[in-house]
Amino acid sequence: MNAAVLERRVVTRPMPGPCPVISTGRLMLRPHRMSDAAMIAESLADFQVSRMLSRVPQPYDRQDALDWLAPRVSGDLNEWALAITTGDDVHIGVVGIELRHELWHLGYWLNRFYWGRGYMTEATGAVVERFFRRMPETTLHSGAFADNIASLRVQTKLGFNIVDACQLFSLSRNSMAPHIETVLDARNLRLSSRP
Repeated sequence: MNAAVLERRVVTRPMPGPCPVISTGRLMLRPHRMSDAAMIAESLADFQVSRMLSRVPQPYDRQDALDWLAPRVSGDLNEWALAITTGDDVHIGVVGIELRHELWHLGYWLNRFYWGRGYMTEATGAVVERFFRRMPETTLHSGAFADNIASLRVQTKLGFNIVDACQLFSLSRNSMAPHIETVLDARNLRLSSRP
């Protein structure tokens, strides 16, 4: 047998590196801690928040949050999951970038009591900008359920383009729902000078 046949080709995929700490004008984005479980559970137990996410069950409790946090805190995952905090270090949401089905995906959520203040645009903009500094040749995928106009507005502000629509299962709704799919590459990123 030829030695070339036995040679294994190892494909290395570029990775963005460890989850960073990012400061913005009003926010601190940091890696998660196990102590964030109570605030995550409180936020995602709110159906107004969880209904906009595809993979969050209802009801949602502290054990669900601990189960989600454990692999992220351990550092075993090649993804970013940043806690959004204000000056008091209270967890108010998440911005995450993960590799799913060989594509990088942006996802995010915010506690309902912080909606309408521009926090999500500020947080996602900072995370996406840092991600593209580390991974400039990458295309970032995202999207939102069609009834989540605020989330689609955040993506539009950043420069995401709509590329498709489909039906996606929502665990919290326990049903299929219309979903808008978007993409962004580094050269089309738009960052606002104001939140």
